[in-house]
Amino acid sequence: MDRLADISLWMKARHLQLNLSKTELLVIPAKPSMHHSISLKLVSNTLKPSKVARNLGVMIDDQLSFSDHVASVSWLCRFARYNIRKIRPYLTQYATQRLVQAMVIYRLDYCNALLAGLPACVVKLACLVFDQPKRAHVTPLLIELHWLPVAARIRFKSLMLAYTVTSGSAPKYLSSIIQAYSPSRLALPSLHTRQPQSRLFSYVVPRWWNELPYAIRAGVSLSIFKNLLKTQLF
Repeated sequence: MDRLADISLWMKARHLQLNLSKTELLVIPAKPSMHHSISLKLVSNTLKPSKVARNLGVMIDDQLSFSDHVASVSWLCRFARYNIRKIRPYLTQYATQRLVQAMVIYRLDYCNALLAGLPACVVKLACLVFDQPKRAHVTPLLIELHWLPVAARIRFKSLMLAYTVTSGSAPKYLSSIIQAYSPSRLALPSLHTRQPQSRLFSYVVPRWWNELPYAIRAGVSLSIFKNLLKTQLF
């Protein structure tokens, strides 16, 4: 609360104003069953905890299930697909591919490392590009487009971050949660609680990394690693 008051005073001194209507309070309990009655009072306003808060375009819920974020992204992707399908007869295959990448794929890739360990979802975008029926077999189309399925795209992005850790180019906050214990392997954290830990970024990513063949983990550059990893995920 003191920090929020300090921020408000700092902004007022510089002719700025803290927009309380867009300020949200999110409390993430240590256990899902834990109840709390936390609230913050700032000036004449009281902030009460919300179930979901948006941060940099990501919907974060108080249980870290990201179900609201997945639902939001799915709706936006379906809306974009619907609009593109309506004009598909007037587009070439290449134009459709570029449009899907610009309006749909980027939404699937944005901050998708947060979804590591969540159940996979299926998005049949390739059928739209090739103007195929919705029930068409999608795997050959994805291979021709060189597009990875959604679950593989999440793993791809996460392993890219792991490579930056092993190469020493990762930011400090990332290197502090994922640590290398040999030239090409990452350390798995010790699990001391009975709570499921399989979705922890510090646990999932090192496990995925250590499962990769050594030839991929030992890629001499990021571009080479990306090519080898994408081939492996296909």
